[in-house]
Amino acid sequence: MNIWLNFLIDSLAFGATFIYGSTGEILTEKAGHLNLGIPGIMCMGGAGGCLMLNLIGRSALPPALIVALGILASLLVAMLMGLIYSFLTVTLRANQNVTGLALTTFGVGLMKVIMSKMDAAVYLVTPKSYYRWPFADRQDSLQCLGVMFFLAIVIAVLASWVLFRTKVGLHLRAVGESPATADAVGINVTRYKYLATCIGSGIAGLGGFYYIIDYMASQEAYLSLEAFGWLSIALVIFALWRPHMTIIGSTVFGFLFSCSSYITNVSWIRVTMAAKPLLKMLPYVVTVIVLILSSIRNKRENQPPASLGLAYFREER
Repeated sequence: MNIWLNFLIDSLAFGATFIYGSTGEILTEKAGHLNLGIPGIMCMGGAGGCLMLNLIGRSALPPALIVALGILASLLVAMLMGLIYSFLTVTLRANQNVTGLALTTFGVGLMKVIMSKMDAAVYLVTPKSYYRWPFADRQDSLQCLGVMFFLAIVIAVLASWVLFRTKVGLHLRAVGESPATADAVGINVTRYKYLATCIGSGIAGLGGFYYIIDYMASQEAYLSLEAFGWLSIALVIFALWRPHMTIIGSTVFGFLFSCSSYITNVSWIRVTMAAKPLLKMLPYVVTVIVLILSSIRNKRENQPPASLGLAYFREER
């Protein structure tokens, strides 16, 4: 396969990690909560799915069931992390930034403990081909366009449809813009905040599982996962809080982030080892540029929810 085509496909596959993380964060932010715990949640989602595969990896279960159980375990563990965050920030009204950072620290540390205790030959080698269906036999980047890649696309499109085309999405956006007003018209603010945060966390957790078990399929993959959680949060700004836009944004991020690996294979481009880390800064630079441009345009639909990061006290309504 041509090196540039291989590069493009690899960018698409790599970007699916960000699609999961940013789509989950968008749902959470649309409810008015800035969840900086996404990196830790993605880590725990990856660890939860791998733990399930470690238990069933050598069983005689059908491949489809092994795939489903791994995804389900990842989803539930990540949703549990979201439930903890919701309880602290919605019920106890704890500071969202501090809670999110604490959740990231906890999730990253616990993931490293769990992953270091498991046998990669069990949770990784055998199930890998199941998750990479239908291109598991390929030896190029196409092998990573498997079950969870297409699931990421479906989730992003479905989340966008729910947010902007359904009554549930309208209520959720109302909660994020003005919870007091939403409460006044009979919308259960607490329920929407809990559901959006838990479902969003579950989706983000799938990104960690996808990165470990499918895209990288490496025993050491979990060590670099935290950084992609922060990139997923940055991508929310790039996507202008629209889940379907994360598909484009994640491809751009994947393209920019992979430049440092592929550009060294181009004969007419010379890149020193010292310059490679600078190339990895490109996604962040692009995010800053998009943030500046969206601020200059000052269009309300391109701005974050009005109540983002603010605790809601019903007594003050």
